[in-house]
Amino acid sequence: MTATTPNERSRAGTQSIERVVELLRTVASRGRNGMRLGDVATATGLPTSTCFRMLQRLELEGLLERHPVTRKYFLGPLLHELGMLAYPRVQLAAHCEPVLAELAHETQDTVYLSERRGLEAVCTARALGDYPIKALTLDVGIRRPLGVGAGGLAILCQLPPEEAQDVIDANAWRYAKQSSLDAAQVMAAVAEGRARGYAFLDSPVFAGTAAVGVALPGPRPMAALSVAAISSRLDEARRAEVGAALQRQARRLARLLAAAEPDPAR
Repeated sequence: MTATTPNERSRAGTQSIERVVELLRTVASRGRNGMRLGDVATATGLPTSTCFRMLQRLELEGLLERHPVTRKYFLGPLLHELGMLAYPRVQLAAHCEPVLAELAHETQDTVYLSERRGLEAVCTARALGDYPIKALTLDVGIRRPLGVGAGGLAILCQLPPEEAQDVIDANAWRYAKQSSLDAAQVMAAVAEGRARGYAFLDSPVFAGTAAVGVALPGPRPMAALSVAAISSRLDEARRAEVGAALQRQARRLARLLAAAEPDPAR
């Protein structure tokens, strides 16, 4: 029997944690739709037997739930309980309601707030406009690789070029799995977004839907606002109008957040 060194054991433990986090993120990417075992294994690249054992354990721990009929996996109650205790310094979604409501009223379309989480963007708030045909491309809690949605793309547009390239390279294998884009197309969309002042994507995930996005101002963009609609409502002229409205409201939200920032001296 070959003995393992402390470094090898440490690396094995780290890999296990990475796999668990990847499994949870993968299941979370489907929101309330859930995922079957085969879909999780395909998305993560894990052997089905390994994936099944890990999913079973996560279910026992309350991190996942499995529907008794469909056999789909969903995020479990323990994650909700832990999430209620995770209190960020500034709760962005709590301050964005008037901004999203005004944008939804002005554009009549669906407005999203997306926050950066590492290589991904998570939808944390949504407001619906009055236009009868709605582009419901995201639910609150859905996460996607930065660049797949207009909000995540807008964050990439505002990052330093080297960092944006690193993010795109790291997400390259995920783009084809979750959208019709590849890394080169995302990089081209970033260049176009920087030039025009707002991000734009047409049908990256759902055919016939498009979106415009703008990141909150600042050197380290951590969130973005976006407006989604059926593609025919976002021709070039209207894109510019929506982009200007998003820029205005992004600046407003940044001011609201600055005012709510806790005083570090206290």
